[in-house]
Amino acid sequence: MSAATSVPDADQRPVTARSEQAADLAIAAGAAALHLPTIRTEATRIAAAAVKERLTHKAFLAEVLTAELDDRDARRRTRRIHEAKFPRLKRLEDLDLRQLPGLPAPLLAALSAGAWIDRGEPVVLLGDSGTGKTHLLIGLGVAAAEAGRRVRYVTTAALVNELVEAADAKQLSRVVGRYARLDLLCLDELGYVHLDPLGAELLFQIITEREEKASIACASNAPFSEWGTTFTDPRLAAAIVDRLTFNAHIIATGTDSYRLRSSRAAREGAAPG
Repeated sequence: MSAATSVPDADQRPVTARSEQAADLAIAAGAAALHLPTIRTEATRIAAAAVKERLTHKAFLAEVLTAELDDRDARRRTRRIHEAKFPRLKRLEDLDLRQLPGLPAPLLAALSAGAWIDRGEPVVLLGDSGTGKTHLLIGLGVAAAEAGRRVRYVTTAALVNELVEAADAKQLSRVVGRYARLDLLCLDELGYVHLDPLGAELLFQIITEREEKASIACASNAPFSEWGTTFTDPRLAAAIVDRLTFNAHIIATGTDSYRLRSSRAAREGAAPG
């Protein structure tokens, strides 16, 4: 009976001398097999820089691995933003806080950090059209996605339509489960359109599924007292308000449209003296 073939330990494995061309081929093959695209494309450049800077072999290896990790992180952030389906990119740092007296800088900084998402707390933005609700809603979503969280932006009407179609196709549990797995659901235009009883019940199901487990950030142009006209059933409206306001961060963006003010200022600035 033949003896079993032994595999040498890592510290016993011989180091193979290679030509530059052979080394390039081995790096390309190894990086492809291990799914390390950045190492495959950047190894030669980093090696040249390592020689110039007289880095040790360990330091060179650290540089190569760091480059791969940094690029992988950037790709993940890009993928999360794409998966969130934002209608346009808006960032929190572009907000003009002078136009949002209901959003003090310390609160914005705390929301940007995202700990409220980890705690499953809601955010409710209330204000008239043009007061920055959607900018703030998308900005919160973008910040969360860039931090690696699973985010989805959707208008209330689009979500309800998706749920109704899923119910008709007997796929409701699958769709509800997909929304339940999100770290943050950004729900825009809540209260803009009247929902029939079925639509309101399905939306309530999504909200209940996420209650105290995963965050919802929503924007509405209607005060809570008027939500009964959206959801028809006053008891259902009260239940939704209760779930969206428990431990919530409620931000009033006001009634004065800064989009309108900006447009008026631009016209006045362009008028002849």
